[in-house]
Amino acid sequence: MNLVIDPSGGIRCVYGEGIDLSALGSLTITRASYVEPDASGAWWAELLPVGGPRLGPFARRSDALAAEQCWLEAHWLHANSTENRPG
Repeated sequence: MNLVIDPSGGIRCVYGEGIDLSALGSLTITRASYVEPDASGAWWAELLPVGGPRLGPFARRSDALAAEQCWLEAHWLHANSTENRPG
């Protein structure tokens, strides 16, 4: 899990259960994306909440989740501006 700490001490990450995040202080968890199937059973990762694209289609949910995480880590996690933050 990658943790990004800003100059004011705020921590940003793509949520995971690798560590107990509550040990770092008070948490604010917001949705950055949705992974859902379409009517034909194909999986899509919708990154609209953070200003991102719709990724897919994927045959397996696990592939959509992996693409979602890769996109978030490459384009959202290290973003310097607040415009791509959910909420």
